[in-house]
Amino acid sequence: MDRILLSFDEYFMGVALLSAFRSRDPSCGVGACIVNKKNRIVGVGYNGFPNGCPEDALPQAKEGGFLDTKYAYTCHAELNAILNSHGDLDGCRMYLSLFPCNECAKAIIQAGICEVVYLSDYNTPEIDIFVAARRLFDLSGVKYKRLSPSINSLLINFQN
Repeated sequence: MDRILLSFDEYFMGVALLSAFRSRDPSCGVGACIVNKKNRIVGVGYNGFPNGCPEDALPQAKEGGFLDTKYAYTCHAELNAILNSHGDLDGCRMYLSLFPCNECAKAIIQAGICEVVYLSDYNTPEIDIFVAARRLFDLSGVKYKRLSPSINSLLINFQN
């Protein structure tokens, strides 16, 4: 098998995608990876319920009344990565498997992160929360770009 050399963007996006596998959300696992100016990982996160809240005690539904859905209780990957980080985030980049919502955009801006690299936007960039996120990024000077990886997939073999 030929060895693949990943770019830094592909490598850090791979970490974000791998982090998403920790999410127990049955419909959408999201991962995030924060990298400093020296290309060192300073934070990772995935979407899930707050620490100490048992997974089976809260709803995972996407539809229904607000209190009967996951949306009332889930911490997004972006926020978890920021809260799990160590060191100063000023000038860092964040790699995301999905483009962030407006609430996460605010946290990203407040943390001092200067660039967001994302893999997908669910093909819904016109939804208000994503329009607002882009508006916030544009006004604050946070750069954002969609990653176009040079490979479609990567196999991780734990049996090396």
